[in-house]
Amino acid sequence: MTAICNLDALEILDSRGEPTLQVRVILEGGASAVAAVPAGASTGRHEAREARDADPERYRGRGVSRAASAVRGRIAEGLRGLDAADQKQIDGRLIALDGTPDKSGLGANAILGVSMAAARAAAQASGRPLYVHLGGGDATLLPMPCLNVLNGGRHADSSLDVQEFMLVPVGMPTFARAMRCAAETYHAIRDLLHERSLSTAVGDEGGFAPKLPDNEAALDLIVAATERAGYRPGEDVAIAIDPAATSFAVEGGYDLVRSGTGRLDRGGLLALYGRWIERWPIVSIEDGFGEDDWAGFVAQTAAQGKRIQVMGDDLLCTNTRLIEQAIAEDACNAALIKLNQIGTVTETAAAVAMCREAGWASMVSHRSGETTDAFIADFAVAMGCGQIKSGAPCRGERLAKYNRLLEIEAELGPRARFENPFAHRRH
Repeated sequence: MTAICNLDALEILDSRGEPTLQVRVILEGGASAVAAVPAGASTGRHEAREARDADPERYRGRGVSRAASAVRGRIAEGLRGLDAADQKQIDGRLIALDGTPDKSGLGANAILGVSMAAARAAAQASGRPLYVHLGGGDATLLPMPCLNVLNGGRHADSSLDVQEFMLVPVGMPTFARAMRCAAETYHAIRDLLHERSLSTAVGDEGGFAPKLPDNEAALDLIVAATERAGYRPGEDVAIAIDPAATSFAVEGGYDLVRSGTGRLDRGGLLALYGRWIERWPIVSIEDGFGEDDWAGFVAQTAAQGKRIQVMGDDLLCTNTRLIEQAIAEDACNAALIKLNQIGTVTETAAAVAMCREAGWASMVSHRSGETTDAFIADFAVAMGCGQIKSGAPCRGERLAKYNRLLEIEAELGPRARFENPFAHRRH
């Protein structure tokens, strides 16, 4: 009943108006499910490779008809008859069919779309929610949301070098209460921007993109909005940032040109983060150094790792080989988890498991180019990661994930758990 009988694919548009892939998996027993693949704007060099058409006459070369053809052709031929309930076998066959280390043969977008749709079809056939199908009956931990409320870097045309300023409702007792806190604080930011005659236009992930004087002004704004909304900075609402430092890395250091901070060497950037941690309730810094600056990550973990979460994204790319290296070198204490960075559900789950075994934290993440597919919401609960980021409490493709988590919490009822993953950090 759960054997794959057919696959189909459709070229659709993501939240940035770029083409992406939607895949349908149909099972012998009649179950059918679709999955839509996200795409990043700020991508790591070590990420799995999407298949794009490179036809300048069509979607500026960004079309995915080649990936769609791969799904209907080679992948469909290779997967027919396989049991969709055996995720490891499905993903293993996809990897073998591709035959490359970076999934450039078939395209990571084609492979991931099939992997996700197969998981969803198998869940549907079993009559279980996706998070139970992937995580079992003990999957009851709702993730702490980290919401990108101010956008900079490659995600917005703003004056901010830091790509994401996130508010984290650490003091709330349930996921639903955390979302209420986040939404109220988000609207307080909007009110403050209006009062200062600053733009309330939003970036790719729903965060505001105002022309603030510098990065420090953004941190001040979040604290002021937290208080305006009736919450306590640091106690109820903390801050997480994603500098995405690869975007401002230059030879010999870093150039925070947007904010006017200027050039800093590795030590200077680490010292800057140290001053921010002292002054503002920051609990997590993601990609504080460039994707090849392993020494920067090692230095930050040694200097600040007991106080904050030092998270690797571009550095690690959800790749167990890179995570293993980072564990051995004490380069981080947490990993960002993105399904399309590695390309299959099984490999993504293995990355989470490796983090857990090392005592690391992990955070499931969306991409800047998103769809209304809420797969990552179920995945975060299934894996028990305890953290998720899906943008601001704004824009349908971002809220689809948060609203799905609200549904899961309501479905779990008294079994639902919600914890502050930063409670053990020393502030």
